[in-house]
Amino acid sequence: MSEKIPKFMSEDEERSFWAETDSVDHIDWSLGRPVAFPKLKPSVKTISLRLPEIMLEELKLLANRMDVPYQSLMKIYLAERIDREMKGRKSSGHEESPAVHDGNMPEYGKKRS
Repeated sequence: MSEKIPKFMSEDEERSFWAETDSVDHIDWSLGRPVAFPKLKPSVKTISLRLPEIMLEELKLLANRMDVPYQSLMKIYLAERIDREMKGRKSSGHEESPAVHDGNMPEYGKKRS
């Protein structure tokens, strides 16, 4: 780390510079420290998702019991499963393909035994 960071005339100029330059030549990363941005909200994307009606009704019942909105509960369930799958892939050493569902879903609308 010996080179000084130049002054830039525009963001485009700065963007081009960093696209072609290794920051190690300009910044001593050993002096860096972890930071948190508690007020930074992750970007979200609205999607349309088709679910069996009974699945949605059961999700709403569970959410009601937990006193949370059903969309929030769905995000919690998805986040937990994604986290579990990602940890499982890392620990097993199989990072090339995600766990694949076998296609067998519970028969919603039929009595369960």
